[in-house]
Amino acid sequence: MISSREEVSTIIMATKVVKGIKWSDVASAIGLSKEWTTAACLGQMAFDKTQAEKVGELFELSDEAVAWLQIAPYKGSLPTAVPTDPLIYRWYEVVNVYGSTIKELIHEEFGDGIMSAIDFSMDIKREKNEAGDRVNVVLSGKFLPYKTY
Repeated sequence: MISSREEVSTIIMATKVVKGIKWSDVASAIGLSKEWTTAACLGQMAFDKTQAEKVGELFELSDEAVAWLQIAPYKGSLPTAVPTDPLIYRWYEVVNVYGSTIKELIHEEFGDGIMSAIDFSMDIKREKNEAGDRVNVVLSGKFLPYKTY
């Protein structure tokens, strides 16, 4: 018996390693971006029934695991307040160093509000460079202004 969504993500990761599955292949199979699909497989998004069944086929999941894929997850998966994984820590560092700049520039351009992480998309690509390949990340979120009342 599966007792958490995290268990399903662990099964998916183990199967991914054993079978050599790429996230882009999973995304192609269900017709969504590799970024959203990866987040869903890692337990941060919920699949609809058709998507969950397709993921279940790819990773040879039980019916119970497929059902867990369709439940709205508890979002936010970092095990500590300050991440210890070096790659994730660098994102934490980016927000610490540039967060106030991002906030200031968004407010200057759009006004008082936030960038949605719900009405949101992300694109991660390899950018060839003679000095060493670069990671190109584009985040796009709907601007949500604060209302007066």
